[in-house]
Amino acid sequence: MSAAPSARRGRMLRLGAARDTSAVRHLVTFLVVTVATVLATRFLLAVSGYPQVGGGELHVAHVLWGGLAMALAVMVLLSWVGPALRSLGAVLAGIGFGLFVDEIGKFVTADNDYFYEPTAALIYAVVVALVLLVEALHGRRAHHPAEYLAVATDRAAAGVAGGFTDADREEARTLAARGSGEPGAVEVAALVEAVPSDDLAVPDPVRALVRRTSRWFADVLERRWAAVAVTVAVLATAGGSLAVGLRVVVGDVDVPTWVGAGILVGAAVTVGCVVRGIVVGAGNHRAGAVWVRRGVLVSLLLTQLLASRAVQWVAVAGLVVDLLVLVALGVALGSDDERRTTRQQSR
Repeated sequence: MSAAPSARRGRMLRLGAARDTSAVRHLVTFLVVTVATVLATRFLLAVSGYPQVGGGELHVAHVLWGGLAMALAVMVLLSWVGPALRSLGAVLAGIGFGLFVDEIGKFVTADNDYFYEPTAALIYAVVVALVLLVEALHGRRAHHPAEYLAVATDRAAAGVAGGFTDADREEARTLAARGSGEPGAVEVAALVEAVPSDDLAVPDPVRALVRRTSRWFADVLERRWAAVAVTVAVLATAGGSLAVGLRVVVGDVDVPTWVGAGILVGAAVTVGCVVRGIVVGAGNHRAGAVWVRRGVLVSLLLTQLLASRAVQWVAVAGLVVDLLVLVALGVALGSDDERRTTRQQSR
């Protein structure tokens, strides 16, 4: 006798914890808004002369507003059925967490020093840790068919109340199809078809921006010069990091020498990966892109972290370039995977 379908699933699925196929988009939104909030807060406080909100002996620190925004995000995410307001929850949570983590210097120093020098590196480390957590949760295992079916049911739950646009119905159909063969798949597919049509959808500017940006990246990456531009950008960032590392090693920047040594090692590894990517990419474009992506990940997870310790907020420029390149390579590799899957299914 064969095992029951539930017995063949992982522990989390057996507990009913199915991963949302849109989770990465929401989590990236949360992290991007977090970083943008930190940078905007630092800029606005600097140009306004770091005002004291409250007056006298009172000072309403922005960590309190951050807590309020995170509480609102939790209320939004717990109040509605379906995915309609998850993007809003991600944005509110990002604003709140950004306001919270911006004051990390006060939390780790005895004198509540907002201007504690390693603050930029600490914030960067927190964001990197969260990125690694996202990768661990969503980047290492393909979605189980039962997860696709669960997400299709989630979409249908929202549709039952408000109806489906044509795009929403097509998305739910695709999800239900990927969950075919699972218990309840036929019923979910029937529910998707039974949901009434409706042209009015909840506005989701985040999703629209992500789709528009993905299409733009995909179009740009079809150009011949795109690979050259990506390579130059990564090498230029690595060159800037090498310069920072050398300044630290020779004593021009007042941070421990090991920070400079780590920057030099990380930048050198990135350059090595890019060179390897250029060599391999001559015969296999995908393999070349994978090697360049590895170099960017080394830069993000090591080099820029240490650079933010050495030159603090100046390292943001390298961070932005690395993130843009990482997104571009992710879109390129994702498009390649889709083409491969389509060719295999057509055989």
